[in-house]
Amino acid sequence: MRTVTAFLCTVLLVSAPSSSSQEPKPDPWSPVRMFIGTWEGVASGKAGDGTVKRRYEFVLGERFIHEKNVSTYPPQERNKKGEVHEHWSFISYDKARKALVLRQFHIEGFVNQFSMSPKEGTPAKLVFESEGFENFSNKWRARETYEIAGPDEFTEIFELAAPDKTFEVYSTNRFRRVRP
Repeated sequence: MRTVTAFLCTVLLVSAPSSSSQEPKPDPWSPVRMFIGTWEGVASGKAGDGTVKRRYEFVLGERFIHEKNVSTYPPQERNKKGEVHEHWSFISYDKARKALVLRQFHIEGFVNQFSMSPKEGTPAKLVFESEGFENFSNKWRARETYEIAGPDEFTEIFELAAPDKTFEVYSTNRFRRVRP
């Protein structure tokens, strides 16, 4: 009986996967995980110069990142009335494409869908290219680029391209992390 027990224990030990042979699963959120938190900064572009506040947080069982953004532009030469722009975004991980997808819902009623372009980006520069729009012409293209200056600072550049035209910068936002 001891021989059988010893044999079974040996078989189980040999066939059991060792913890050192299992590679850790890659983290699909690693390119954007640093954004989690509260940010403030300055905005400039077609709407003028202003301020921006943003928050990123995991939601729905950490399956999505939810972003809330408010940009405030006081009355100025480029924007006589001024404006407050709001949008919400959700970042998801599409397992089939192995890609991060960014969907922005704007107060004006349009929705942008982007996917992260690994060939255009680096660990310090994330590039999201538009895939389509709701309530806006799909002949246009858009691009969101995030240039990461460090764990507490990044710049977001939003570009638009009219049909058959090259990209032009629409807005640039510079953010710093807000510490609690």
